[in-house]
Amino acid sequence: MIGPDIAGIAEQLGVAADTATAIPQLAAEAGLDVDAAYAVQTALLQRRLDRGERLVGLKMGLTSKAKMAQVGVDEVIWGRLTDAMRIPDGGTLDVGGFIHPRVEPEVAFLLDRLPEPGEPIGVFAEAVRAVAPALELIDSRYANFTFSLPDVIADNTSAAAFVVGPWSPVPEGLDNLGVLLEIDGRVAQVGSTAAIFGDPRRALDEGLRLAGRHGVRLREGWVFLAGAATAAVPLRPGAHVRAVVEKLGTASLRASS
Repeated sequence: MIGPDIAGIAEQLGVAADTATAIPQLAAEAGLDVDAAYAVQTALLQRRLDRGERLVGLKMGLTSKAKMAQVGVDEVIWGRLTDAMRIPDGGTLDVGGFIHPRVEPEVAFLLDRLPEPGEPIGVFAEAVRAVAPALELIDSRYANFTFSLPDVIADNTSAAAFVVGPWSPVPEGLDNLGVLLEIDGRVAQVGSTAAIFGDPRRALDEGLRLAGRHGVRLREGWVFLAGAATAAVPLRPGAHVRAVVEKLGTASLRASS
């Protein structure tokens, strides 16, 4: 039996992203299961690496009930981050290069060493050099922002761009810090870091475990986006967006057309 065309599906998704053109869902017709979808994601990453991008970290997706409900998917997933996706804090992003961009507030970790699977949360946290407020721009390449679990995994968990604010030592109470998403100075979403697995450090543990299933090990110096603390909000040209995380500060970007 002939399996899914991994390279062909990755090329379709890559072209959709490059041209900001939505495509139909692929997984059902192509026969993609979760493992095959991660193989597509790997091929999609290689496409980026072949044009000079560097892998700089991992991200978690659907780590909060709000995000699961928003997209109709109920399993935690992970994806890759490259240097080309990173926007400087306070920088400008041209949203005209995306299909239907949305933005969400996150917590980012800077890895100090390679953590070991199954480390107790207190020891595991020592693998983290610093923590920062962050924003992630997501942009599903599928029409109407609608997809199955294998679809979104293959599409690198809708990853598009990210901003990391100032790094600081991991504070006390990281498991329950207030989070705001502001658009043009107005509060658009209110949440807590408790929405991220009950403690964002648990997302790091889960990311290590899930990525390890597919032969991917986290590296020292990588950025790790633990997941969104609120539902995502559409990002429109001209908007100024700011994530505010209690004790950590802010991360911001401005959208241009």
